[in-house]
This record gives sequence, C-alpha cells and structure tokens, in this order.
Amino acid sequence: MDYLSPEKIKNLQIKANDIRKSIIEMLVEAKSGHTAGALGMADIFTLFYFHALRHDPRNPLWEERDKLILSNGHICPVLYATMAHAGYFSLEELKTLRKFGSRLQGHPHREYLPFMETSSGPLGCGLAQAVGMALADKLDKKDKERFIYCLMSDGEHDEGNTWEAIMLAGKNKLNNLIVVVDRNNIQIEGETENIMPLEPVTDKWRAFNWKVMQVWGHDFKKLNEKIELAQENNDGPTVIIAHTIPGKGVKEFENNYKWHGKAPSKKEGEMALKELNEFRPQ
Repeated sequence: MDYLSPEKIKNLQIKANDIRKSIIEMLVEAKSGHTAGALGMADIFTLFYFHALRHDPRNPLWEERDKLILSNGHICPVLYATMAHAGYFSLEELKTLRKFGSRLQGHPHREYLPFMETSSGPLGCGLAQAVGMALADKLDKKDKERFIYCLMSDGEHDEGNTWEAIMLAGKNKLNNLIVVVDRNNIQIEGETENIMPLEPVTDKWRAFNWKVMQVWGHDFKKLNEKIELAQENNDGPTVIIAHTIPGKGVKEFENNYKWHGKAPSKKEGEMALKELNEFRPQ
C-alpha cells in the first residue's frame, strides 16, 4: 500500500466524519436502521475504501480487485455511505435507504447492487462466503493477485457457522484472507459479555491456526500497520480484532447497546449532526 502520511490521515478523519454525517441523514430519513455499529465502523471503512483496498469505482467488476465482504449486513448504512462517497453511486441515492423499491435495502442485496460482493443478512454467513472466495482464488492460483477481506461483528461469534468458517480457513492456510472483527462489545440485547461471553476471543482464533492481532479501530495509522502486517503473513489467515466505540462521534449514542438497532429521530439527528459538524481532525 502507499505511505499513509500525517496529511492523508487528517483527510481520512475528515472523510470518516462526512460518512458519519451521511449515516445519520440516511437513518433519520429512513426512520429505521442500525446506528451504533455503522458509526463505530466508519473509520475502518474509510481506511479501506480510500487507502487500503485495491478497487476502482469506475470499473467495479475489475477482475484483479480486492474483495470486501460485509458479514454483519445490518450495519450497511456505513457500507452504502462509504461507497457513495467513493464514487460508486450518488450521495443523493443514500436518501432512499430502506424505502420501497430502493437499491439500498436494510441488508445489502447483490441483485440490486451488482458491485456488492455478496448479499448479507444471516449473521456468520459473510465469513463463510469470504472463506469460499479465498479458497477459490487459491485453487485458481489467483491468491497472489488480491486479498479477500471480511468485516464482521463480535456478536455474530454466537453463530456456530462462524466457527466452522474459522476452522476451514485455518485448515487450508488461507493467507489471502484477512478478517477485521468489530469488537464493540454490544449486540441487540445488551453487552456481549453478558449475553454470550466471547473472551478470551484472541486465544480462540489462535487455536484455529489464525494469526491474531489487536488494534484500536479509530487509529488510522495503527490500523493501517496491522493490515500491512496481515498482507505480509504467508503462513495462513489473519484476524484483526479492532476495538471500537459503538456510536462513535455522537456522545449521546456512544457505548449504549440500545442504539444497536435504533434510528435517530429528527430531533436526535439534528443533535448528532450538530456535534459532527463541530469535529476537527487531530
């Protein structure tokens, strides 16, 4: 990847904040959707689509593109907003989120948006799909040409098929597969460690022959360093446990599981946008 300069980091911070504003506007307009995870993952999506990912919005089906799979499809507002800001479709279309006939459904639908790599909804399936893509590239001798990235939630570790995919990837030493787990510690009914404890989550992944790293998910420099290290790992698949703040950017929403699947009201949206408009890069 290209060098991530301090100036570019500031630009990425500004872009991520713009994406957060789009997320709020989309959710207010839709009157439904998931807020906390989408805001919390804005920095990670921004780093991928504006620095780390090899892709071309003008040629979305470019054969040599990296593939990014969103497993926890309910946070799709951040995926839609990031792709729109990157130039895949217009920012104006974001206002159609969850509306009848819209291409921007409550979970990504590849039939409507062919430049999406997968449809998603059932939690845990995205990782299985990503493993399949990585394995196919291995069999086709294309694993040196691109990476398969899978972004997933911590809560979907409750699903058994998640662990089946983890085992299969470890067995086949898929060093072209890089997973980023959004470790925000919440799910729809409460905190993950109360609903279904995940710790020691790093030891569990490591036990299935994955290289495991941890990072603060809002630090562009350190997150980029981890991705570069993952790309250099020739021994097998890599997982990056990214610790994030659900609802990041809006104090009223941060670290509150009740915002997992709740959209802001018009008044709450105005409050959120006011706070985001006061953001200054560091």
